[in-house]
Amino acid sequence: MAWKDWDITMGGTSRIRQMADYLLSIEWTDNPGVSSDTCRLSFDDSFGQLALPPKRSVATVAYQGVEIYSGVVDSTPWRMTRGGGRVLDVSLKAFDTRGKAVETQNWHLDDAPLKAVLEKAASLAGVTITVDPAFATIEREYWNPLGESFVAFAEKLRHEFGATFKMRGGTNAVFAARGTGLSPFGQALPTVIGRVPAPSEETSGNIHSIDIDPTRGRPRSRQKRVTWFDPKTGEFKDKRVTVLLEDTGDAIDTQRWPAADEGQSETMANGQKTDAEQDAGVGSVTMEFTPDAFVEGRFFLKGARPGIDGLYRIASVSSRANRGGGGTTTLQLAQPNPG
Repeated sequence: MAWKDWDITMGGTSRIRQMADYLLSIEWTDNPGVSSDTCRLSFDDSFGQLALPPKRSVATVAYQGVEIYSGVVDSTPWRMTRGGGRVLDVSLKAFDTRGKAVETQNWHLDDAPLKAVLEKAASLAGVTITVDPAFATIEREYWNPLGESFVAFAEKLRHEFGATFKMRGGTNAVFAARGTGLSPFGQALPTVIGRVPAPSEETSGNIHSIDIDPTRGRPRSRQKRVTWFDPKTGEFKDKRVTVLLEDTGDAIDTQRWPAADEGQSETMANGQKTDAEQDAGVGSVTMEFTPDAFVEGRFFLKGARPGIDGLYRIASVSSRANRGGGGTTTLQLAQPNPG
């Protein structure tokens, strides 16, 4: 049977047996934030025989018993082309784009830790959130989403703290540290191995194409600087941190707006430092279908050339599987450690 290693549930019930004869392909993306995580199921709808899934229902996609995507049915576009047939797509998003996760919020908390702040925002959105201990106890005198939705507020804090914010199934979220070797939801991430074939053996290995420049994306500034106003002295002060990378520039990168206080200036500066170190280096690899590749995981490339081979951080993943059993995975890479 086609798709024998796969399972797709709709509303908690497995539907792969009914779908298998019509399912053409499965495509999904995995990114550091939440808004761009998507999954698309494409079906052969030559005779209009398929029933549309209920919008806003929860769907999960699993491969060999491992869940690779869980989201909410967002849209069901239908398309037809001459020679291309009639195709029904079922598009999933990590959260309900019509639900309370995108509803604006106006409230405040005084002298509260970040864990309590995110839990309050999540509860108003009907979401359960887990906050990494690395961030949970960070406290500020005043917190306010300023009319932002839960998703927008959490995304803003993700950038500020250099964290990862993810959602699953529309009702579960996590705010996690980067570079820990774990997925945002706490599972251990395997290191994906990419093998480049020798010039005389172009059909061996598992790499289809490579475009990597380990020097691209290097920070222009060695230091990150965030200012804040000290009411006790009546002066602006700053917090500076050093980016621990080679080939950085000499200029100081100063945030254009001041932080609210000394504590926020420190977290902002450290968040920018984390992002600069994690996102340095830009490149991509397309390889044979690799379902265990996830964002924040590691990719080890070998067989290319000195200066290119080595360990990289996976910045984003795009995968596609088709009913013929084939498929490809494209990795966006960062933070090179040539070996």
